[in-house]
Amino acid sequence: MPQTGSMVALSTSSVYPAGTAEGFASAARLGYDGVEVMVGLDEVSADTTAIKALARSHDVPVVSIHAPCLLVTQRVWGNDPWDKLHRSAEMALDVGADTVVVHPPFRWQRQYARGFVEGIARLEEEYDVAFAVENMYPWRSGKREFQAYAPGWDPVPHEYEHVTVDFSHAATSRIDTLQLLRDLGGRLAHVHLADGSGSMKDEHLIPGRGSQGCDVLLGHLADAGFTGHVVVEVNTRKSDDRDADLLEALAFARLHLAPTPV
Repeated sequence: MPQTGSMVALSTSSVYPAGTAEGFASAARLGYDGVEVMVGLDEVSADTTAIKALARSHDVPVVSIHAPCLLVTQRVWGNDPWDKLHRSAEMALDVGADTVVVHPPFRWQRQYARGFVEGIARLEEEYDVAFAVENMYPWRSGKREFQAYAPGWDPVPHEYEHVTVDFSHAATSRIDTLQLLRDLGGRLAHVHLADGSGSMKDEHLIPGRGSQGCDVLLGHLADAGFTGHVVVEVNTRKSDDRDADLLEALAFARLHLAPTPV
């Protein structure tokens, strides 16, 4: 892992159902170091010119672009998944971001999934950005479990050069997240900070409100000298005070990313 501190950025998805513009406004108002743009959140999120204008007006840099990989964003930027990744990289370069976050394909995207690992490697050769493939989770219903992602939800066995670890996804998959960070080593490039209880649902709780031990996980990153971006990606849809929750998440991140005194 790199050897200096991390920026703490805010995912624009953290203000949903408010839009991308509010994501930038919240990041600036609350003192975040940057923004991750969730493409597909609204029309503005897919407009590079608009994103650059928001970054300038709020004086907040864009650190990463989350490609439109969700079920609800399947038609953003057309239907070709590879074209979506090319456009995500072009947006990242245009706005000054260094990372594109991408989910592994759904199993029913058979052709895309078949060449995914090799295709990501080719994209990293073509563009001067990191394509950080995100850990996902099995889908569960009662006692039934469905493997929705291919070549798999766990990035460890696959030869991705850069990986995003999402703590909420790790909680949903019921794995040892600290061991995941250790297994990835230098391939860990990006973190989505949120908490979870191990529920079947992907909860994206405020860090410290679940069972992930986010304080320990961030402490591990700090002690390892991690310098990738730490992006707060939480669910505030039912929040009584969204600003207070996002401030709590930011304070939590900065507290536990501080290196342990020697």
